[in-house]
Amino acid sequence: MKAMMAKYLPMTETSCYILLATESMPMHGYAIVQHVRRITNNRITLGNGTLYGTISKMEKDGLLQMILDDEKKKIYEITSLGKDILRSEKKRIEELHNNLKGVADDD
Repeated sequence: MKAMMAKYLPMTETSCYILLATESMPMHGYAIVQHVRRITNNRITLGNGTLYGTISKMEKDGLLQMILDDEKKKIYEITSLGKDILRSEKKRIEELHNNLKGVADDD
């Protein structure tokens, strides 16, 4: 587990958003792309190479698992390890956010 934490933390936005998307429910690739676009107000659009390359790596590392593979779609869900890593990333970002609160805005 510590090795996986070291490998993934801090997380890339791509990895974080894929885990975040699959945390709410199992999803296929296109649904993940749409979910990420929606929650980032179209700031992030995951390309197929980025999406499936990241999914493949996270599946191999045990953060995601494929739960359905038919001819047209593969459905992925987050694993307990993926949830642990996502929670650790949330704590890291919250700490960072709290430490940035005192920084003055240059408007």
